[in-house]
Amino acid sequence: MSFPPKSLKIANKVIIWLQRRGLPIGTMHLLTVRGRKSGEPRTTPVSPLTVDGSRYIIGGYAKGDWVKNARASGEAVLSRGKTKQHVRLVEIPESDREPVLRAFPKEVPHGVQMFVKTGVVRDSTPDGFAAAAPHVAVFRIESH
Repeated sequence: MSFPPKSLKIANKVIIWLQRRGLPIGTMHLLTVRGRKSGEPRTTPVSPLTVDGSRYIIGGYAKGDWVKNARASGEAVLSRGKTKQHVRLVEIPESDREPVLRAFPKEVPHGVQMFVKTGVVRDSTPDGFAAAAPHVAVFRIESH
């Protein structure tokens, strides 16, 4: 699957609405990146995870707009509730994604079903996530 289902887009809008009102959900944050064409800010929910002391986010749809925008800009605002942090996003090469993907089921258990239900990963195991390395984007979050 190369693009998210409409149901995910609707769920994302609800999560964004709640987060902007100071109601954080689980480990979710909002990632705001400038649109590569419009220059307008674009926001999507993400669940950062920490692996070996570095923070990462996974883009389940490597051809999705927020991933393309992150690649083009390299900069974003990561927010949770009322807290905002300006960050750099550095895409990790496919060969280095496996440890981050393997950690996702343990570090972000509430996010696993979304990846499985939308077909991004074949199953909820670390092996299932690791196998998705060629089809997803993984970004390291760096302080700006």
